[in-house]
Amino acid sequence: MATGLTSIRTSEGKLEIVNQLLLPHTVEFIEIKSIDDAYDAIKSMKIRGAPAIASLAALAVADYLTKALENTTAPAWFESTDAFKEHIEAVLAHLFTARPTAVNLGAATRRLSKKLAASIEAGNDVRGVARDLIAEAKEIDAEDVGRNKLMSKWGAEWLVEQVKNAGGSGENLNVMTVCNTGSLATSGYGTALGLITHLHETGKLQRAFFTQSTPYHQGSRLTAFELQSLKIPSTMLCDSMVGSLFQHHQIHAIAVGADRIARNGDTANKIGTYNAAVLAARHNIPFIVVAPVSTVDLDIADGSSIPIEQRPAIEACLVRGALFPAVLNADGAKEQATVMVTPEGLEGVYNPSFDVTPASLITAIVTEKGVAIKKAGEEGFDLTPVV
Repeated sequence: MATGLTSIRTSEGKLEIVNQLLLPHTVEFIEIKSIDDAYDAIKSMKIRGAPAIASLAALAVADYLTKALENTTAPAWFESTDAFKEHIEAVLAHLFTARPTAVNLGAATRRLSKKLAASIEAGNDVRGVARDLIAEAKEIDAEDVGRNKLMSKWGAEWLVEQVKNAGGSGENLNVMTVCNTGSLATSGYGTALGLITHLHETGKLQRAFFTQSTPYHQGSRLTAFELQSLKIPSTMLCDSMVGSLFQHHQIHAIAVGADRIARNGDTANKIGTYNAAVLAARHNIPFIVVAPVSTVDLDIADGSSIPIEQRPAIEACLVRGALFPAVLNADGAKEQATVMVTPEGLEGVYNPSFDVTPASLITAIVTEKGVAIKKAGEEGFDLTPVV
């Protein structure tokens, strides 16, 4: 079985993440020593991917509480359950604001808040409540890998069956994806990239195609790196080449992840996903969203209520990478540099992180609980069976 990369690791009492801003040329783990470190890592996109940032937020809370329990001098907010609750609620609220579009982060902080209230209600003292929260936080992270493998299996098997029903063999499938939805975006295995990985592991995949996913290049930096690591045959294309790909190559499906799915199936994902969905519809290519149940937000009716994060304009003007030809530093690592590709002082930069793909353009939504498809004649989904 293919072995993926990892975005988060915990060992010897340390919480570390791989700095995704330096990938693929430098694999550097940085220690998360505080809640502010976790907030900065999420906000600055040193770690990204809706499931991964939820896991980091939860594990950062667990680490924070573990250190407080181990400290010989208890912090002031340990003096009473009221003080503890007020302090931890503020911590969770702060973490939630790091990236508002990804619903998984909110789901994780709400889940911890709910456990906090339940533990206090059960009559536990401050240390007992802290231990309950630590266990819950670790469970949030641990659940991710198993559910990723499940949704990848459901989605891959569904796609193979659809291809067979259309008269194909179900073999040698070509699947395109957008952005990065593998182990680096989750706690392991991945969502949409997990579907592709499952097809590869079961001998059904011919080739994976992936977009660069500008302006932050999660495709060309991260998905490319993961696919190489997994030894999966793959081809990169610029975002503007999707239509050409569909015209000249047989693509059996598009598989993408999600940062938030509304009750009707409208889906927010990396900017450029909507473009790919429109083109997929034009070419009658199945468009599959693969995401955990925690990504589904039943509190909002449709995509118009999904907040869209606007990234700093400067990010769209800069590109970071290794010098070419390669130059090695004293440690033998490739020298990297950030360069500006636009005129300095450019006025007017549109740089949203996400767009919303209407449910009408989505063929199937896959979670760890199964596959949802639209009823004949309907444009929206009934997600009840898969939530």
